[in-house]
Amino acid sequence: MTILEQIVADKRLEVAARKQAVPLEHLKKQCSDLLPCKSLKQALKESSTGIISEFKRKSPSKGYIHENADVEQVVQAYQKAGCCGVSVLTDFDYFGGTIGDFKKARTVLTCPVLRKDFMIDPYQIYEAKILGADVILLIAACLSLDEAYDLGELAHELGMEVLLEVHNEEELEYISRFTDMVGVNNRNLKTFKTDIQTSFDLASKITGNVVRISESGLKDAETVKALRKAGYQGFLMGETFMKTAQPGEALATFIHEMS
Repeated sequence: MTILEQIVADKRLEVAARKQAVPLEHLKKQCSDLLPCKSLKQALKESSTGIISEFKRKSPSKGYIHENADVEQVVQAYQKAGCCGVSVLTDFDYFGGTIGDFKKARTVLTCPVLRKDFMIDPYQIYEAKILGADVILLIAACLSLDEAYDLGELAHELGMEVLLEVHNEEELEYISRFTDMVGVNNRNLKTFKTDIQTSFDLASKITGNVVRISESGLKDAETVKALRKAGYQGFLMGETFMKTAQPGEALATFIHEMS
């Protein structure tokens, strides 16, 4: 079993337990009078930097990066520094994130917020809407074509945008009319090896009315500028900032280096 297969298996157990605690019908009833979402896609189109900064305490491959980080402090500093949007992990077992982290971040942010998790069930889409997510992540490697389509359709019905994550050319077939943004993950989720060339190789192969986002392994401004020239408008970055004592200041410095 690969790391990704283990994560998905554990996630199914986690979601099943949450369904027992709070039934799906209860979530559906809470979704009727919620605020409209902000568009990350539009924010990226209008941005000169395109950085989506991520709040992440740890990763499966490296363990804890910033274990005791204060989510409210970090995300507010990100927003002040000039990010386009913020990504917040809600997976605890592998990334140290919680739904509580997302709630706190949503309370203090005005920019679009992405719920970053392994979304494999409609239950999580309803959860995301209730939490105030503007965008949900769908990872092609975790889903069948039908599952990705159906989850994307539900997200749109609830007014949220969809970031589809791929890491090879074959997964581009997952792009559908419910895909707003395509994120190319430079990290292979089956081996966890990172190669920035993945984004360059797939740039011209991503077609349609979607915004291209490069994810993982982005460490320097020159690489981001080269990716922008290749057609990317968004750059999802977490570890580069979170491994520092002051992630917001690290982001501000990075944006300055891009200019």
